[in-house]
Amino acid sequence: MALTPAPGLAESAARLGTESAFSVLARAKELERLGRSIVHLEIGEPDFPTPAHIAEAAIDAIRRGETHYTPSAGLKEFREAIAADLADSRAIDVSPDRILVSNGAKPLLFFTILAVCDPGDEIVYPDPGFPIYESAIRWAGGVPVPLPLREELDFTFSLEDLSERLGARTKLVILNSPNNPTGAVIPAGVLRAARDLILQTPAWVLSDEVYRRIAYDTEVVSIASMPGMLERCVLLDGLSKTYAMTGWRCGYAAVPETLVEPLTRFIVNSVSCVPAFVQAAGVAALTGPQETVAAMVEEFHARRDLVLSGLNALPGVWSRVPQGAFYAFPDVSKVPLGAEELADQLLEKAGVALLAGVGFGACGADHLRISYANSRDRLEVALERMEKFLRALDYEH
Repeated sequence: MALTPAPGLAESAARLGTESAFSVLARAKELERLGRSIVHLEIGEPDFPTPAHIAEAAIDAIRRGETHYTPSAGLKEFREAIAADLADSRAIDVSPDRILVSNGAKPLLFFTILAVCDPGDEIVYPDPGFPIYESAIRWAGGVPVPLPLREELDFTFSLEDLSERLGARTKLVILNSPNNPTGAVIPAGVLRAARDLILQTPAWVLSDEVYRRIAYDTEVVSIASMPGMLERCVLLDGLSKTYAMTGWRCGYAAVPETLVEPLTRFIVNSVSCVPAFVQAAGVAALTGPQETVAAMVEEFHARRDLVLSGLNALPGVWSRVPQGAFYAFPDVSKVPLGAEELADQLLEKAGVALLAGVGFGACGADHLRISYANSRDRLEVALERMEKFLRALDYEH
């Protein structure tokens, strides 16, 4: 009897990308299982515990029996807390009815692209930038239009570059400040000028602000707070980075009224809702004491300075000063290995897990992304291992 061929995959599956951080993490964990000592600088995750009062709020909610479905858009009290926080932190006056809650920020990023992008529409996004931007654009059938973040501009974009990429087919502009992977913060003046350019087009804006509270000696401005932008802008944020709640999977967005219903339908069709006890933890996070956040940011600041000092003392390595998030993005073009091979060998031979910058876009070539969301002791070990490895290389050829 003739056998029919095995079933195939949908063509769209091939368009869906991934994050190199998780593949490098998997390899690093495999090496650890084999007995190797690995310093983890690859994953963007605070190493602090979730603050106790937040965890207790979730436990109390579970004990009260809050373990059932919630409205797909989110619990009213959590959406009210988010709206109040946006008013306090960013001077943005938005109704709780325009707040949506999801299982992490990624779904709302994905759903926004799916809701506004038809095949062939152009979406402008930062390069280097969070790799899921391009992945989601391609999967939706859109045309990715990378906006170069220029090192000589402290990894922000030039207005000329933005203007050249905006046109009648531009459906969405994605901005991310502070930026992953560079740690750059977009200056307020650049954002204002960008707003003026975008308002001349039919484009929506997605402002990814998940690292907003993690900034050093600089003001982080939201484009959504600027005149004319609130009805154009999806403001994306979440609990993961600010409150060391990566595993809780809770993100949220303030969205234009036009997008509330379609984005809610995506939530209904995918994850139904965020667990009630997670949303109770979210209320506690936003309305409770913020001292632990301030202490975490202060520690990240100290780690940043330690890492920058160490990186800039390494042969062939140079790094600009990141203004936010917990990433350094050093230039390694003078090292006699390509950045991808360098990242591989640092893991396999030196026991330091980090990422090649090209995984964040073509403009990330010749760079590494280093997460300093690890203890100072472990960061020092990583720098020592990197120095030993780099000094053994032949810089004459």
